[in-house]
Parts: sequence; C-alpha cells; structure tokens
Amino acid sequence: MAMDDHKLRVFCTVAETKSFSKASSIIHLTQPAVSLQIQALEELYETKLFDRSSSNVTLTPAGELLYKYAKQILGLYAEAEKEIGDLTGLVKGSIALGASTTIANYFLPKVIADFRKTRPRIKIHLQVGNTKRIVDLLKAGNIDLGLVEGDVSKQRIEVEKLIDDELCLIVPTQHTWAKRRDVSIFELTKEPFIFREEGSGTRQVIEKYFAKHGITTQNMKISMVLGSTEAIKHAVESGMGVSILSRWAALKEVKFGTLKLLSFREEKMMRDFSLVSQKHSVSSHAVEEFLGYLKNYPYEKLLPESE
Repeated sequence: MAMDDHKLRVFCTVAETKSFSKASSIIHLTQPAVSLQIQALEELYETKLFDRSSSNVTLTPAGELLYKYAKQILGLYAEAEKEIGDLTGLVKGSIALGASTTIANYFLPKVIADFRKTRPRIKIHLQVGNTKRIVDLLKAGNIDLGLVEGDVSKQRIEVEKLIDDELCLIVPTQHTWAKRRDVSIFELTKEPFIFREEGSGTRQVIEKYFAKHGITTQNMKISMVLGSTEAIKHAVESGMGVSILSRWAALKEVKFGTLKLLSFREEKMMRDFSLVSQKHSVSSHAVEEFLGYLKNYPYEKLLPESE
C-alpha cells in the first residue's frame, strides 16, 4: 500500500462512523492521531472536510467529494495489487480477518493452520471481537473478511452462510443425563443453568429458542452468568450447573471425556456461521484464495463422530 492512502483510510473511517472516537478504536490510533491525519488533509485541500458543530461529525460538501474519490482510489490500489499478483503468479500478501469469539477460538485455528500449509506466503492477521464489532471493522474497511455467528443484519454488507453450527447442552460426565442423547428443553428449567453475558451471539440464539418454546429467563434457575466460554466449561465440569455451547467449543472436553454434549428433543438448536464481506469490493488474490479454501474445507472431519 502506498503511504498516502493511510490518510484516506482514516478519513473514510471517520466519514463512515461519523465519530472520531469510534474511528480511533477501529483503526487502533489515538484520537489525537486521527485528528492530526484529518487536519493534514484539510491543510492539503485548504478547506474543512468535516462539520464538527453538531453532536455527530458530518461531511462538508468538500468532504463528500473527497469521500467519493477516496473510495475509488482505495479500490484502485486493491485492483492494482490483485492484477500484479495475477501477473507474477505469486500468491502472497496478507489477509485481515475478523472473527467472532467462538469461531476464532475453536473453529478457525485448525482451518488456518491447514491453509498455511498450502499457501505459506500468505499472512493472516486475525482480529477477534463480538459479531457487532466484526461488522463495524468490516464496514470501516479494516478487515477484508469477517466470520461471524448468529444473525447479522445485511445492511451494506454481503452475508453468506458457511456452515451450520449446533448449540448443544453440556453436562459433566457424572451428571444423571450424561448417558442420554437428548433432553427436552422443558427439563432444563429444573437444573441450575449457567448463562453467557448479555450481547453474546450464543446467548441471543439461546434466548430466541427459549422464547419460541414459551420459556423466559425468569423460568430458569440461573446459577451464574459468565463472560467467557472457557469459564462456562470449567464451571460445568466442576458441577455448578449445565449450559449451552456451540458443539465446536467443547471438542477438546468431549474428546477427553470431561463433558457430554446433548441435543434438544423438540428440535436441534441451530445457527449459522457466516462469511461477511463488503459489497462490491475488489478482493485481493490472497483473500480470494482463502475464501475458496474456506468454502471447500471438509469441516465435518473436524467434528467427532456422533454416537
């Protein structure tokens, strides 16, 4: 990337988030640094690009014009990089990838490791956050591609389903249900239950499923609310309650026999793992290769055989 496009990226991020503070957290620059980059552009064009008088930051007419060209310029950089890659036949470069927590921790590591064996020259930079943050990073152009779980609003982005993810009940191996294959969702209300914190993708799916069967969190005996999947697994292993997690998140524990996974009798609790990308953006050669790899990967091989 050329040196000057950095200022344009910062400018576009401020324009899209309508906020210096949001832009600075997305680009990992301090707020004064973001302001300086914008100031430098304003000095270059000798005009104000943003109107800062109201509570949110809006583009001036000159800013609107620059934004239109900045998007085209950044698009041209990406095209140049792609075509030079095609010409030299070297698949190298780097991919900025964003993934939500379950996917980043339990699903992607093996897939990325296998990809690196086939394309050792491609670097992958992974950013982890909840689904909403990944979508924000994508809209601001800070990642090329995102992998998220659960529902995503399709505003200004492409969403494509990658695979199904089943959410299962996890119980410790000494639990009375451990010998069973499935339980009824209504039996759950009698057991101490460990919940994820508000705003987690997993929790949204669970609440939606409960609601569909007329169960509210008030009906549940919630024993703890924990902020991470690892904490939940430890709590369940030590007999503090049962919980619901992605099948992917418990692969290791199932393999070592410390946790058991059960499905729900009424219907399986499912959600999608989806790929999100910017609409009409030009993907680099490296991103195209990785996308193709993701779409053709034999994911079922990674999951243990169902009994």
